[in-house]
Amino acid sequence: MNSTLVLNPKGGSGKTTITLNLASYFASLNVPTTVMDYDPQGSSLNWLRLRPPHANRIHGANAARAKGTRLRSMAMYVPTDTQQLIIDAPAGASGTLLQEMLDRAHCVIVPVPPSAIDLHATANFIREVLHATKIQARSLPVAIVANKVRRSMPRYQPLDWFLESLELTLTARLIDSDVYLKAVEVGYGIFEMTPSVAAAECQQFLPIAEWVESQGQRGHAPRPDGNVYALSRSRLA
Repeated sequence: MNSTLVLNPKGGSGKTTITLNLASYFASLNVPTTVMDYDPQGSSLNWLRLRPPHANRIHGANAARAKGTRLRSMAMYVPTDTQQLIIDAPAGASGTLLQEMLDRAHCVIVPVPPSAIDLHATANFIREVLHATKIQARSLPVAIVANKVRRSMPRYQPLDWFLESLELTLTARLIDSDVYLKAVEVGYGIFEMTPSVAAAECQQFLPIAEWVESQGQRGHAPRPDGNVYALSRSRLA
């Protein structure tokens, strides 16, 4: 099982959007997929409840801190056949909760909206947490995704400085689009939408999915059947 943690301490960075679309990408390839939601708001789990009966199944695991009589260990159950586990982190995660999520992860995606405030907060987080000795010792791969990028400003120089100062490279740049919202409202991801509606969004998102898939190929999870994968890519042509 390959475990991907979608993480940013600041709210509004688009963690859930990336989680859902990454999960639906693998589900569309018939890869057994689980979404683990650590956010008490349960946005990822609510999306799973909206999914149509005919949509490829994605298992949901509730990892939010237990309330009342709910047994957290049971709610966090992940099916044994899961090949891709996508973890949706809550805003402001720290301490033992953050460490629990990092311990589960084989790779980390950090979505960053191109704004000075978001870049500053994320840079501090990466320096203090993801560059910490314990994480570096595990060689935990980190992918940076520029999220909610304005069409009028596809390049944002402070983002380039941010990446350079942390010696990181940009994995993908996602333009702010209503298509993501339209897909979520009906329980789908962009890869499950009509190609004519979401082709541009799929093309921008594909490098993220391929990066996660490449981490699985390092020994955590098998690659989906080649013909199925090729069919998925052909939808973007």
